[in-house]
Amino acid sequence: MKILVTGGLGFIGSHTVVALQNKGYEVVIVDDLSNSSLSVLEGIVKITGKTPIFTKLDLKNKNHTSEFFRLHNDIHGVIHFAASKAVGESVENPLHYYENNINTLVYLLQNLSKLPYQNLIFSSSCTVYGQADELPITESAPVKKALSPYGNTKQIGEEIILDTCQSVPKFKSISLRYFNPVGAHPSAEIGELPIGTPQNLIPFITQTAAGKREQLSVFGDDYPTKDGTCIRDYIHVMDLAEAHIVALERLLSKNMNKNFEVFNVGTGKGNSVLEVIKTFEKVSGQKLNYKITGRRPGDVTEAFADTTKVNKELGWEAKFSLEDALESAWKWEQKQD
Repeated sequence: MKILVTGGLGFIGSHTVVALQNKGYEVVIVDDLSNSSLSVLEGIVKITGKTPIFTKLDLKNKNHTSEFFRLHNDIHGVIHFAASKAVGESVENPLHYYENNINTLVYLLQNLSKLPYQNLIFSSSCTVYGQADELPITESAPVKKALSPYGNTKQIGEEIILDTCQSVPKFKSISLRYFNPVGAHPSAEIGELPIGTPQNLIPFITQTAAGKREQLSVFGDDYPTKDGTCIRDYIHVMDLAEAHIVALERLLSKNMNKNFEVFNVGTGKGNSVLEVIKTFEKVSGQKLNYKITGRRPGDVTEAFADTTKVNKELGWEAKFSLEDALESAWKWEQKQD
């Protein structure tokens, strides 16, 4: 079966491509290389021994996107990662986020809804919940007004997909609302490779430890948490990749309760920023130079998943610990120039 992975050379996308190829799927990748590198393709080939089909494509270009689907009309399913993904950056540049995350999704759906197989997995986010009233967060928690344009694009994206599922009889989709993906493939052939200044905590930690960054900023220590820093649910990217496989198999087997389903994907455990820093220092043996700075716009105080639904209905659960994830991220960082 041929599976299209948009943003397939990105962090989560590349690890999911590896998992797909190891399961025997034929993978087609599209990526505009705006936040990734062709070197990732080499890493995928080294790990799997297989070369996926790759097309450099900007999905914001409607005509080029339509032409791509004319050439690849035998796709059985799409896993859609291609999107801009930084909370802080989205606050500074909202129009870029709306154009990149919404327009590309619309063009993708327009083309996918004409194909014989209309199966989509959407890369969503726990940001759709905003600051949840109750923890851990279940799928029935209200989707609140987003705290950032990035979070809003994920909310709007899910609404667009739901409307498509209701209006196109054959269209089926699973939205995976994941928490904070971290870590790298154990081979250290692929990992998180931010272009420019990292927007996520873990690559900033590893780059600081490696001497590429002078200092790590901790955004706020006055939150109502045990140590004053934000709490997140950090999930190993290899666990997350596996969740995409089981979701895809549910779609392809038509074993769904309804045409549009939503699952939280996390570990079910929250760790504070300071806990992550201390854990990294422990597994790496490196002392981190960090300072407390002001809060960052768009950040919620605390978010971690209730994983009951994904555990029961998909038979999936996280296997790797925070220590595993940080160790693999550090191993990956040490391989970089």
